[in-house]
Amino acid sequence: MRRLVLVLLFLPGLSRAQFINYLIDSASVKGIYPHNPSVAINPKNPDILVAGASPYWVYRSADRGKTWVRSRLLCPYQVTGNPLLLADFKGQFYYSHFSEANNPDKPGFSDRIVIQTSVNEGKNWDAGIATAQREGTYPTGKGVTLGRDGSLYVVWTEVEEAGDGSCKSNILLSKAPGGKKFNKPVRITATDRTCDKTSMPEGVQPAVANDGKIFVAWAQDGKIYLDRSWDGGNMWLTNDILITNQPGGNKIPIPGMGVVDGSPKLVIDQSKGRFSGAIYLIWTDTGDGHADIWFMRSFNLGDNWTSPIRIHTDDGLAHQFAPSMAVDPETGYIYIVFYDRRNHSDNSTDVYLAWSSDNGSSFKNIKLSESPFKPDFNGMPGIYTHIAAYNGVIIPVWTRVDGTRTTIWTAPVKQWELEKPVK
Repeated sequence: MRRLVLVLLFLPGLSRAQFINYLIDSASVKGIYPHNPSVAINPKNPDILVAGASPYWVYRSADRGKTWVRSRLLCPYQVTGNPLLLADFKGQFYYSHFSEANNPDKPGFSDRIVIQTSVNEGKNWDAGIATAQREGTYPTGKGVTLGRDGSLYVVWTEVEEAGDGSCKSNILLSKAPGGKKFNKPVRITATDRTCDKTSMPEGVQPAVANDGKIFVAWAQDGKIYLDRSWDGGNMWLTNDILITNQPGGNKIPIPGMGVVDGSPKLVIDQSKGRFSGAIYLIWTDTGDGHADIWFMRSFNLGDNWTSPIRIHTDDGLAHQFAPSMAVDPETGYIYIVFYDRRNHSDNSTDVYLAWSSDNGSSFKNIKLSESPFKPDFNGMPGIYTHIAAYNGVIIPVWTRVDGTRTTIWTAPVKQWELEKPVK
């Protein structure tokens, strides 16, 4: 019996997909396509994933991202989007989002932040707990994180408009011990800030160390700041720590994508390894005439930081933007998913993964997307990425934009696959 032998030739400039891409959602409802995705991994069973996307979708996967079941998130308040998914070490999932109290005078106006909990892998969700609903104010730019003890932490920029037409903004934090009920919000910024979109504090990001120390970073006036609390969030520094400059600010113009958020992402190593407690920071700026993603780290609670390094390994002339970062709580490895145009001379865009196994001393890159997409719109919110990692399982999610249509995708990765990537 003869056997047919296929000889595959790999020519320069040609390559096959290194990771299988799986579609999470592509359906529109009333003309609105899914966007702004987020994902979390069940630490008790990493095959179980729960994801979310604006405006109000929940997705469940029991096979590590190959297939997904979609449902609509139900809440006593109107869900207005911007989801962020988290999972604790008990296997409970948390879905945070902006909401409104069904106010007919202000339809679609977000006046609070709600976090809902699921104890059965995203099949059902409780009514949730709310914060940031102070009369005469509205929240924007929320960040959410979990402590190892199961406490939830939410930070946001509160905007307060006075009757005389003046306006001020401040950063607030609210804690829910054990995830049960939010404490009264505590103000982080020492003095009132402006409401001018070019100089108000934006992109607030919290991170909590294993010993309960809390850190918050944000972008403001072309700079990135840090504040911290040693007593669970009650007392904060009188003077915020200036970490670094952000040339061009946090509003990043990307051809075909409009203005993309370049605010900082802050993560702490919660592993039990040598670098437990290390603080990692990424952000995007245009200081070199194009969008670059930068990384810094601190080993002494934010007092000192390393010099910035690019996380991407190309020649540094293309746009790289919209990153999301996760640190594996078991291994301490760092993973960053982002959009990248290194392979194209037009607006065509790929999705890449950068990772570091040496605590951020160096990064390697690999392409995740099987094919590029070419966006052709401006101003659409929620064109973000997100990523979760646990014990060598890495789950990135992203918004693909073909013209003006958005779809949500993932490409599950295992750490051992990164050690010997397909070339």
